[in-house]
Formats: sequence, structure tokens, C-alpha cells
Amino acid sequence: VHTSLAGNKHMRITWVTSDKHSPSVVEYGTSSKNYTSRAEGESTSYSYLLYTSGKIHHTVIGPLEDNKLYFYRCGREGPEFQLKTPPSQFPVMLAVAGDLGQTGWTKSTLDHIDQCKYDLHLLPGDLAYADYIQHRWDTFGELVQPLASSRPWMVTQGNHEKENIPFFEDRFVSYNARWKMPYEESKSTSNLYYSFDVAGIHAIMLGSYTDYDGSSDQYNWLKADLSKVDREKTPWLLVLFHVPWYNSNYAHQGEGDDMMATMEPLLHAAGVDVVFAGHVHAYERSMRVFNGKPDPCGAVHITIGDGGNKEGLAHKYLDPHPEWSVFREASFGHGELKIVNSTHAFWSWHRNDDDEPVRSDQIWITSLFGSGCLAEKGHELREMLMEP
Repeated sequence: VHTSLAGNKHMRITWVTSDKHSPSVVEYGTSSKNYTSRAEGESTSYSYLLYTSGKIHHTVIGPLEDNKLYFYRCGREGPEFQLKTPPSQFPVMLAVAGDLGQTGWTKSTLDHIDQCKYDLHLLPGDLAYADYIQHRWDTFGELVQPLASSRPWMVTQGNHEKENIPFFEDRFVSYNARWKMPYEESKSTSNLYYSFDVAGIHAIMLGSYTDYDGSSDQYNWLKADLSKVDREKTPWLLVLFHVPWYNSNYAHQGEGDDMMATMEPLLHAAGVDVVFAGHVHAYERSMRVFNGKPDPCGAVHITIGDGGNKEGLAHKYLDPHPEWSVFREASFGHGELKIVNSTHAFWSWHRNDDDEPVRSDQIWITSLFGSGCLAEKGHELREMLMEP
């Protein structure tokens, strides 16, 4: 069982059953065992070579109250789960960890995140590391269920979700069937890129492994999405994708350059505050940066692909470090972004090797909202949005 945001005041509950006749029904309420509401959704399944999935249910519940604890059960039977909805206003706490996998390191990361009182989990790609072995998607679901059933998890795809076999299997079949995100609610035509609002934040989830050139559907969707952002309502603008654009690790060096060349000018013109990526199995934080150089109106780039994958850590860094790189370390861990109000957020990174309250890296981030940068960028953004 896992949950995700599904439009204003709605949540999507996703679960898998072996019983093909199990109904896609969620019963829920604000007190235990007292289900005053019910919703019926849809179901799907998929085959992958010799594997056939269970019945995958997606049911949207709501409208729900903000910052409220709900009790629910799936399919009219089975265990009761608890779900806390995010707040509608600041402060809000985001947990961030990518490249999770399902190792002892993963379990340590999840145990740390469970202690941090977060409202929402952001995962910039590489979830289960199933790597074509489909039952690993099921074991990953079981591993993350204690957290993902109780707080919304918002994810985007990584290279380990591709699972492409030419002439036999298309890319992302498993991922799209199991981790349906609110792409339709955000007017996207693909589950690989979408956006959502939560508590004064507009978050954009992009796809590193689907077309992103200037004529692509993703690029045109991004322009349309940015044109609707109202920074009075959502003063914070966050972006997630898998392959980092700013990376001083030897691992995956330069892999994000093409996407960066296409999309960074658009994100810069829109005044994006923070960009999260994974892929590199280490942690790195930049200063505000644009076009390869420090820029007070650029975004803070954070690589957080250190969730616990089976491939281990990426220890080797470029030396000397680039001017924009502030902090980097190859350790497993997770990040926490506490957005306090419309102008200030506190970012901290926590190693698994330490107790959860220990912050190995921390910084106050001031949003570009009200900074003067957005006023300068307004004309630039309008021109870019009008380009064919």
C-alpha cells in the first residue's frame, strides 16, 4: 500500500492484491474502524515476460481536510492503515531521498526518515532496483509500505525503472502500472512528468528518460505548467528529476548536460528555488547556480542519490571541486527541507551512520520570491513561454 497526492484535497491510495476479484474500494474516516466515507477506483495489471502482476488498485479519496489523520482500509477487508494529510500552509516538512533500493542501507534510511516527522516524501528516481526481476517490485512495496501508506510519496522515474527489452517489453511498464502519479490532474499526457501543489509549494517532477528537447511534449508541458504558476499562492518552486545537472562526482559525469542545455534557461527564467536529483550515489549541495557559474538568481542544486541502493556509494570526486560546489560526501542518508514561511526554508542532510537528529550539512535557503530576481525574470520568462 502506498499513497500519493491526487489534486486539491485528494489522495490516491494504491495497493496490490493476489485476489483478482478484490474490489478497488477504500473505506475511510477520521476515527479508527469508523469508516464514514468510501471511494471506488480503478485497477490494472501487467505481464512482463513470464511474470504476471497482481491486481493493482488505484483509488482516489477525498475531499480530505488538511493536516488531518485518517484511518482507512483497502478492498473492504484486511488491516487498517493511518494516513496524515499534508498541511495547507507553512510550515511543511519534506523528506527527500533517492536511489532507495532494498538493502540494509535502505532500511536504515527509512528508519531515519520515520523519525523526522515529515509531511511528504520526494523521491527523485530509482525506486525498487527491480532491474527486470518483477517480484522485486512487490518486495519493495512491502518494504516501504509502513511509511508510504501513512504519508504521500511523490516519485519520478530513474534509469532502473526503464526495464526495456527491445521487441518484447516497453520502458516503464512496471513503474507506470504501480506508481501512478497525478499527471492527468496536472494536464500532462505522461506519468513520467507532472506537477503538484502542497502548502505554498509548486513542485515539478521531470523525466530524465523521456524526450526533453525543445519540440518534445515534456518541454511544451513544462512551459504550459510554468505559465500557470502564481508565486503569490506558491512562493516556493521546486523541481525534481533523476540525472543531476550539477555533479562533481566521477560517477555519471556529464550525463545531464543535454537536458540541462534545453531546460535550465526555462527553469532559471521561472525562478526555481531548489532542484533535487539522484543517480549519483552520494550527496552534494551547490550554491545558487546557473549556466555553470554561481548566480544569486539561480537554483540550489542538491544531489541526493544516497538512499541505500545495492550498487554502493560513489566515492570519487573531481579535484579541485567546482566553484559552485559547497558540500559533498559519499555517505548513505536522507535530506529534510522544512519550509518555514514564504521566504525561508531550512535544509539539512542526515547520515545513516549518525543518529537522526545529527545534521551533517545544513543551510537556511531564502526563496527567490520577493528577492527582486523574479521581477527581473518576468519579461524573460514571458518571452520564453511565447516561443513556438
